[in-house]
Amino acid sequence: MPNPHDFHTPQPSYSRDELLRSSEGGYFGPGNAQLPAPPMLMMDRITEISLDGGEFGKGHIVGELDITKGHWFFDCHYRSDAVMPPTLGLDAMWQMVGYWLGWSGSPGKGRAIGVGEVACTGEITPNAQRVRYEVAMRMVRRGKLVLGIADGRVVADGVCVFVAKDMRVGLTKAVD
Repeated sequence: MPNPHDFHTPQPSYSRDELLRSSEGGYFGPGNAQLPAPPMLMMDRITEISLDGGEFGKGHIVGELDITKGHWFFDCHYRSDAVMPPTLGLDAMWQMVGYWLGWSGSPGKGRAIGVGEVACTGEITPNAQRVRYEVAMRMVRRGKLVLGIADGRVVADGVCVFVAKDMRVGLTKAVD
């Protein structure tokens, strides 16, 4: 598999346009990590990404999503009770762990493989302005098995509404 750093020089932040390019594939090289395309791309930007930051000093990533009343999930989750499904917050953080693994130089396509603990402490409604996803890498294994384990939280307008511990993302070789 190609080395992601042969195709991409890591940056400390990413714009929406750069994230959209990642969703097209090949951003980190053929067969390597990529983000999903809209509407499943759950962030508008990555404001911070590092190899040694975060609560555990093993890397972190922070992404943001600007909330609009027209987001697709508000119209279909509960028609008479518009809230963002918490599972989309979890998916956003899984997306970020997979992106971090590619960004940090590991080859392969990201796949969510589990989560240890999830707690919903609030909700995101169309009245929210911005969602911030904060992910701290707890452990990273590289080698035949590439695995990232992270803790994260979802913050809406400064209030924590969702916490996940032991989110696991593995990188797998592409199957043709």
